[in-house]
Formats: sequence, structure tokens, C-alpha cells
Amino acid sequence: MTSYRNHLSILGLCLLAVISIKSAIGTEAQEGNECFESRDGMSQVISHETAPGLMNVKCSPTTGGVLWWGDPFEGTIPMGHMDVEADYFHEEAVVKPREPQIDRNKMLTICSMACHNGEYVPIPYNKDPRPLKMHLDIIPDAMNLKHGKGGVWCLDCHHLVDRTKLIDNFGYSISFNQPQKLCGKCHGQVYRAWRDGIHGKRIGMWDKGGKKRWWVCTECHNPHDVEQAGRNSGFAQLRPEPAPNLPKGMTNADHERMHHGPIQSEEPH
Repeated sequence: MTSYRNHLSILGLCLLAVISIKSAIGTEAQEGNECFESRDGMSQVISHETAPGLMNVKCSPTTGGVLWWGDPFEGTIPMGHMDVEADYFHEEAVVKPREPQIDRNKMLTICSMACHNGEYVPIPYNKDPRPLKMHLDIIPDAMNLKHGKGGVWCLDCHHLVDRTKLIDNFGYSISFNQPQKLCGKCHGQVYRAWRDGIHGKRIGMWDKGGKKRWWVCTECHNPHDVEQAGRNSGFAQLRPEPAPNLPKGMTNADHERMHHGPIQSEEPH
């Protein structure tokens, strides 16, 4: 009997070791993957282990997007002051800072120190639109900006002197980490909806006052191509994930296609 129990114990330890190895292999396969949270190229995150067997994010092998977050608050900072109060407490609302994403290729650093320093590139006399010789990868045609339908131009959003900042209607600086303050200048109705939790995305605690991560405007929208060319949709659509596998023994999902009968006429009887 003792020998039998010993064999069972050894077998149990072997199974546990196999499970641990498989888990480690799965974690290692996810380590170092780069995927995007909302807008590909401007919301990148690198997967890594935050605790034994727990990844900070799981990347989709199909779309390259984040499927779920192991730690939704990693790398976030307090949102800070907003001019209009909303359903949040200042210490509980957090955002992912945008400046590190924008400066991944040192664009902000180069713009402020090497180019737009007032010497190499003179400070413009006014905000009138003009053709650009640089930044053509961002703005292919500066005279036909895909934002505002001809009503705004670059310097309506970017600070005239300090190119590491945005600008409000009164000429005060706005951090790239809080683009909602800039976008709210024109998109007041959408800004109110975002502030109230109707527009945009949040993850975190559901209870009132619970910690939540808010997605800011430029995490989802490309400000330099809001009209999305021919589609004029204002949002870069994401490639959908494949449908989940059907339960074992089920060959189709016809049971989910409910028939509600003919559409009733809206004309009064």
C-alpha cells in the first residue's frame, strides 16, 4: 500500500511539473510581443510578466490588438484637472500618458530642440495654411487637411512656439497627455459624452469612485486624418476577431438567428 501511495505521489509531481512547464512555455511565447491597445502604431504595448503566470496583456495573433489586460492600470498616471466636473474623483481617474508614444522615435525631442527652436525654422508670423516641406508622412497634403473640412489648420491645435505642446483657444499650453482639452474646443457635444462615460472606452472598477482607466481622444482617433479619406467615418475601424468555436457537438449557430416576423409599418392605422 505504501509503495502504491509513493507511486501516486510521484505521478502527481510529474503531472504538476508538466503543467508548470507548459504554463512557462506559454508565458515565454507571449513575452516581448508588441500589440496595440486601440490605434495601431500609436497605442503600442509590450507584453511581459507582471506576476508568475500573469501577463500584463494578451496579444491577438490574428489582429495584433490587445485581447485582455492583466493589469489595466500599468503605466498610467492621474488624469489631473478637467475644467468641467465629471463622474470621477481626481485620484481615481487615470490615463496612459501620450507623450511617450508620440516620442517613441524622438519626434517631440527633435522638433523642439533641432527644428522648431526659432532659429533653424523661424516662428510663423500667422496661422495661415501653407504647403509643408516636412512631416509629409503625417500630412501628405497640408492644404487639404483631413480634419475640420477646411476650417482648421496645424497651428489651430499645435502651439506656435513650443511644439511639444498643444494650445487652447486662449493661447495657453495643453499637454499631449490631455488631448481631450484640445478636442473639446470644437467637439463639445462629444466631449460631454466622453466625460459622462457614453463616448469612448474605460476599464477598471465599476463602483462609483472606483479606479478607472480612461482612453483619451488620440488613443482611438487619428487627429491628422479624422475624416478617414473616402469613408469619412472619423474612426479607424478595427479588424474583427474570428468567431468563437462552437460547443462540442454543435454544427451551426442557427439557433441564434431569431425570426421576429415582418417589419411593422410605422404609418398610423
